[in-house]
Amino acid sequence: MKYEILGEPMPVVVCNLEKDESMITEKGSMVWMTPNMQMQTGAGGVGKAFGRMFSGESIFQNTYTAREGEGMIAFASSFPGSIRAVEITPDRPVVVQKSSFLASETGVTLSVFFQKKLGAGFFGGEGFIMQKLSGHGIAFLEIDGSAVEYELQAGQRMIVDTGNLAMVDTSCSIDIQAVKGVKNVLFGGEGVFNTVVTGPGRIVLQTMPVSGVAAAVAPFISTGN
Repeated sequence: MKYEILGEPMPVVVCNLEKDESMITEKGSMVWMTPNMQMQTGAGGVGKAFGRMFSGESIFQNTYTAREGEGMIAFASSFPGSIRAVEITPDRPVVVQKSSFLASETGVTLSVFFQKKLGAGFFGGEGFIMQKLSGHGIAFLEIDGSAVEYELQAGQRMIVDTGNLAMVDTSCSIDIQAVKGVKNVLFGGEGVFNTVVTGPGRIVLQTMPVSGVAAAVAPFISTGN
């Protein structure tokens, strides 16, 4: 599979497949394809289906396969931002925010990821459940806004505002930290909790989560009264 990412801030990834090569997607993100691309929808087993549902994705999974020669298929982002290609290997699975999975090669498995610490799940900004990508292959992720990557050393920490954590290696740990000071909480505008990520491992941050956009435009939306 060869690919090209085009068109930010509303990007699309165009994938060129060899004969009988396949791609999977969890939602209606296919925007165009050659006529020889064959689609098949399936749940992939009850356990996997409910795991995808709890992690914020559809129960069903679409598989697109190039038949009778090379094929081309394109997947588009649903929100202004960027698409990031991530190589998944058996020794380096990753954890991503809910609904960020766009598409991948068929060797990649999407499953539910539960936070080890309850506090991080309930107050960390992306909910108790995140997505885990494992197996082997290239996965494409939707990033809200632009992506910024850091490589944390063992014990090195990064404090991240709610919703800005897009992806982490599974070698990192995730926790929450309360904002200190009553005035900071009441008047700082940064919320009550921040997410704390501790290395070692890679983290990818996003500059404008959907929740931030919604909060910014809400005062300007008419209530209809």
